[in-house]
Amino acid sequence: MIRLGAKLLVTALGCVAGYVLFAEQELRLAALTRVDPLPQARGLVEEERYAEAADYLRFFMQYDYVSENSEAVALYESINDKRESWLYQASKLVEGLLKGTSDETVGQAAGIATDFLVIGDIRDLTAQGINWSTGEKVDPVVTALSSLGLLATGAQIASGGATVATGGAAAPTVVGATAAKSGIVILKAARKLGKLPPWLGKTLVRASQTVSSTKSFASLSDTFTDVSKLARTRGGFHLLSESTDALSLRRMATFAEQFGEDTATLYRLGGEAAVKAAQRTGELGNDAIRLAATYGQDGLRMLDRYGATTFLKVSSRGAKIAYKGDLFRLAARLLLHMPRWTLFVLLALGAGIWVPWKQLATRVQTGP
Repeated sequence: MIRLGAKLLVTALGCVAGYVLFAEQELRLAALTRVDPLPQARGLVEEERYAEAADYLRFFMQYDYVSENSEAVALYESINDKRESWLYQASKLVEGLLKGTSDETVGQAAGIATDFLVIGDIRDLTAQGINWSTGEKVDPVVTALSSLGLLATGAQIASGGATVATGGAAAPTVVGATAAKSGIVILKAARKLGKLPPWLGKTLVRASQTVSSTKSFASLSDTFTDVSKLARTRGGFHLLSESTDALSLRRMATFAEQFGEDTATLYRLGGEAAVKAAQRTGELGNDAIRLAATYGQDGLRMLDRYGATTFLKVSSRGAKIAYKGDLFRLAARLLLHMPRWTLFVLLALGAGIWVPWKQLATRVQTGP
């Protein structure tokens, strides 16, 4: 009886090993744990970054495992109540007027309005001049951007006059100067928020000298186009700060165009894995990428590895499982950490233990 029990145990282990080897794909997907957004959202609230907290939590509210969580719903409502209060909105308006930037729409609009007017560039150049005269640190990037802003404003005025005189012949120049002005305003706001990457700051300082001598913004046209795409997306400045060169800036801009208001949260969850997956949206689909991001970077990697069909199929099976994990998911993780050679050995033992080795050996020795 004991011998039979031992055989059954070895056979069971062999079956488990076989399942792990031949259903590894499904096990890896089943072992994923969904992101709990509450700790991150609460942290952002504690830092008074209400706009980011709202966007982050809003992304998860489209999934039942969060939208049916009473704590998440209460936190989301409290954040929105805070953002809708007149005192908060007033403070963000003042922030935009005085600092030229803000993390809320009302403050951004106020900051952009002042920077679109020549008064914004004069204000910033004056501030840098005061810093220089008092021996304080001068920001060469803000100085360069403000100088570019004045040049763009001058080009708008000159081109506008030419347009009137020539019956609209100079209209393309007006459009170019306006696009340049818009890009400069966005870049200046990013700099004030500390979101302008070092490589771009150096590029702008060099470009300001070229533009001053040529009176042409052609060398910056691609940059202005990409940053404008990011600026239209909440959290786009963070993506801008993560760029490392002109090529990565272009990738970030395309990423923002594809996912709109979810872009910043997707990047927060998946980083470069999210950007990489976004390059295959035609194959994977936006919804699958969003869903995979709720499992973090591991989910996006699994989506990239196994494809949307398999990922969605396995994810739907575990849709009713609580995001804090379960026994099956824990077992899947443990099994996947076993060395593959161990699995093969167990599989061989499970199959071989039922083979009548003694009888076979006897037949071999005695012959047919």
